[in-house]
Amino acid sequence: MTAAFDKLKELLTKNGTLANDDVEKLVAEHGALTDDEKMWLESEKHRLQREKEDTVTMEQYLEALKVLDTAPEGSPEFVKAEALVNRYESGT
Repeated sequence: MTAAFDKLKELLTKNGTLANDDVEKLVAEHGALTDDEKMWLESEKHRLQREKEDTVTMEQYLEALKVLDTAPEGSPEFVKAEALVNRYESGT
């Protein structure tokens, strides 16, 4: 593993994302990345982004519960709220 990869991996773990400027700066300082390292960094960036987008917050959960109480069953709002509640309660 290259020094640039180690630094970028640490930065990605700390921040949850990588800016192109950070990558360019560290590559200029520590040398080029291998193709495998580039692929790993990209896949990890995407994985972290998906996790962030898929996380249902407590506020979203509580709001969805209100919708389940008020919206007609089977309506688009009800179905969307039910999906959020199910995701939150299943921990995914």
